[in-house]
Amino acid sequence: MAVGKSVVGKRLAQRLRRRFVDLDQAIENKEGMTVSEIFSRKGEKYFRAVEKQALSEILKKSGQVIATGGGAVLDGENLELLKQRTVLVCLTAASETLLQRSGSGKERPLLEGNNRREQIEELLSRREKSYAQAHFSIDTGDLSVDEVVERIVKEIGQLSALSKLAVSTKIKAES
Repeated sequence: MAVGKSVVGKRLAQRLRRRFVDLDQAIENKEGMTVSEIFSRKGEKYFRAVEKQALSEILKKSGQVIATGGGAVLDGENLELLKQRTVLVCLTAASETLLQRSGSGKERPLLEGNNRREQIEELLSRREKSYAQAHFSIDTGDLSVDEVVERIVKEIGQLSALSKLAVSTKIKAES
């Protein structure tokens, strides 16, 4: 939440010449209401079920940059699908940065109430183990959007090189 998933995702998709998909936007289009409205009218449990179904459909296609909501990886099946079918990148920032970036929090259903800083820290704490399973993480706190995109491109390149190395090593070992 407020780490720049959508803006970074759009810029990364442009850079890689890929389609950009915002999971929350796909859900809003399907449901005909905003994420906040879904949370308030139908609840988080309903939202997570719709999110899981939408993610499964989106992941059937390749060649995409997908921005998921921060809670999507809390579902074990979602997390495994993302790890298997994508390069999973975790964008992070300090809780103070997230507090500043999230504005009033009115459009963020998980930040309702008075102590938003405490809520952000609680969310980060609950999600830490899931976020740690990403292929790599980038702290967006002091970086521009373009700097974040550059780091992602560099990391993906390193992962690709390692993947090719592993295949090459395996072939040689079997010879």
